[in-house]
Amino acid sequence: MEMLKLRKVAIDTYKENIAYLHRDCEVYRSEGFQALSKIEVHREKDGQPVISVLNVVDDAAITAPGELGLSEQAFAQMGLPEGTAVRIEHAQPPASLKSVHRKIAGEPMGADDYLNIARDIAQHRYSKIEMAAFLVGCAETGMEREEVLHLTRGMIATGERLDWGEPLVADKHCIGGIPGNRTTMLIVPIVAAHGLLMPKTSSRAITSPAGTADTMEVLAEVNLDPDRMHDIVRRERGCLAWGGTARLAPVDDILISVERPLSLDSPGQMVASILSKKVAAGATHLLIDIPLGPTAKVRDHQAALMLRKLFEFVGDRLALHLEVVLTDGSQPVGRGIGPVLETRDVMQVLERQPAAPKDLREKALQLAGRILEFDPDVRGGQGYVIARDILDSGRALAKMEAIIEAQGRNPSPPRLGRLQHRIAAPRDGIVTAIDNLQMAHIARLAGAPMDKGAGVDLHKKRGEAVEAGEPLYTLYSEFPSDFRFAREAAAKYSGFSIDLKESAAHGPTFG
Repeated sequence: MEMLKLRKVAIDTYKENIAYLHRDCEVYRSEGFQALSKIEVHREKDGQPVISVLNVVDDAAITAPGELGLSEQAFAQMGLPEGTAVRIEHAQPPASLKSVHRKIAGEPMGADDYLNIARDIAQHRYSKIEMAAFLVGCAETGMEREEVLHLTRGMIATGERLDWGEPLVADKHCIGGIPGNRTTMLIVPIVAAHGLLMPKTSSRAITSPAGTADTMEVLAEVNLDPDRMHDIVRRERGCLAWGGTARLAPVDDILISVERPLSLDSPGQMVASILSKKVAAGATHLLIDIPLGPTAKVRDHQAALMLRKLFEFVGDRLALHLEVVLTDGSQPVGRGIGPVLETRDVMQVLERQPAAPKDLREKALQLAGRILEFDPDVRGGQGYVIARDILDSGRALAKMEAIIEAQGRNPSPPRLGRLQHRIAAPRDGIVTAIDNLQMAHIARLAGAPMDKGAGVDLHKKRGEAVEAGEPLYTLYSEFPSDFRFAREAAAKYSGFSIDLKESAAHGPTFG
């Protein structure tokens, strides 16, 4: 077959290999390639081909006849310089697609089915369309708990695993959905100061205004390679790093890139996603936080209990010591929503400032206390007191500062957005509800998390009295277009419910 010259096309196709072939290319016309079909890209010498989805272009400025363009991700996988001769062939459909078709038809799948699907996804044999079919099939027809276990094991098997060489490696995860819930940045220094190993690899935000990695990046470097992360953890007993630099359960990252645009978050996929990442990161003991509330991911007690049982079943089969706690998800935690604002809240708690958010401090201490009780030398019920003493003595702050220095302090930390606007209460009354989804939506419109100084600063929380014209929260943005979008959204629906003091006093509460 005719050889083509390799060309890098500077397009980030986010977790999907894309190849570009000009419509007038002789190879395209003679071999019957079609747009969106999958091709194998081969080197001149033997080697593993890179599988990509084909796009056809009519602009020679993108890819000329006689060239094969590859998106940034696919080009990096080839590992060859531009101009290198390559050849392309039709790719065979992944054999595991037959299992996907059975799942769509409502049939359960076994361990080999899930392992083969995970392998094919890891090798980029699935297009995003095919992955969407798999995810929708699992979500719509449901997954038995054994199937969730099989998928989790398949995702673990197709990536790297960290081994810390210690019998107790602690980790913590919240299923998300609650703005400002930045407890991890308090828990890690508390637990590490106690002496337990807690190498925290966290994600960046995808649909929320801030992830732990986004917020920690305000203070320090989070893109740590595995060797450097090991050195830091050995020295400080903990870290707060971005998990994308280590190849841990990479199938999960690929599936998330499809789940998010589809707004798919089925319980089975969620459990497999979380636990595969934790086991791959070397955790032996894990605390799961499930916030429960009317605008949280989990909105009723029965659903929360079912999710807890699923976590416990899969965790037990993976030899993972796992505990699940149900927490109050009725409103945002802390005051800040957005990386800079959330960092401020965390540092206020660590520095024991009078203005520190009490709910963030209390939740972090409760969760840290549960993790400290993983230590066999800590008696049940004593974890909270130990965590509080570590925080109040300044040891947690000292440990956080040490972790920041070890990871590399940010020499130019971002500042709050220069554009500000206060959202005022329309009448006197009591704040009876704060919509988590709307507050996160407004903060993202303001520019968070890409603009780290953007977000929402809450001035009122549930149960507090407010007078007409008094500010409920302040918007921060850096760019006028983001600022306008956030203001318009807040004007349509502030996210706050305010009732008259008399009726609110007798109204229902959620705790």
